[in-house]
Amino acid sequence: MKPNHKGQAQLFKNPVLERMTRTHIALPISIFLIIATGLLYYGITHSFINVLEALGLFFLGWFIFTLIEYLAHRYIFHMNTDTPVKARLQYTVHGNHHDYPKDKKRLAMPPIISLLYASIFFFVFKLIFGQFVFGVVAGILFGYASYLAVHYIVHAYAPPKNFLKYLWIYHGIHHYKDSETYYGVSSPLWDFILGTTDKKNK
Repeated sequence: MKPNHKGQAQLFKNPVLERMTRTHIALPISIFLIIATGLLYYGITHSFINVLEALGLFFLGWFIFTLIEYLAHRYIFHMNTDTPVKARLQYTVHGNHHDYPKDKKRLAMPPIISLLYASIFFFVFKLIFGQFVFGVVAGILFGYASYLAVHYIVHAYAPPKNFLKYLWIYHGIHHYKDSETYYGVSSPLWDFILGTTDKKNK
């Protein structure tokens, strides 16, 4: 199916489930910015981390998120659809976005699902980083909020006349030329490192 600039995919026959797949972008961005701020505040005020540690850990978490974003987009959102179940899952999670890239209500994961993932990430990274988890996960959640903002802006607005235009170009290549390139949305860093840039169109 060719990308459609208008309309929406119907993912579920159940109207309640269908409604839950649509999210105003401001809601998840606000939620995760608030949580990220709360984690930093809690970590500092309860002496788990100091201000300098919080700053360094925050940027480490943000950097980690860029890799999570890349890997999730490449290997989960664009999974091999070699079975009907996987094909259905991939379309529900991401394929519908490629068919209807201008559907503004499906540019973010429903908050209830993303909050569940965020909780899992917190406990996993707590095992890895211990008390430093407050700074790291704050950076990861800020990275996710930034990704949501960039993804929404790239799809909803015309590209600016500055260096940020490259984000529009990269994501446009992914959507309209070759969906196996430029998996990074908020940053093309890992595409350059791991060789998934659009080499043939350069």
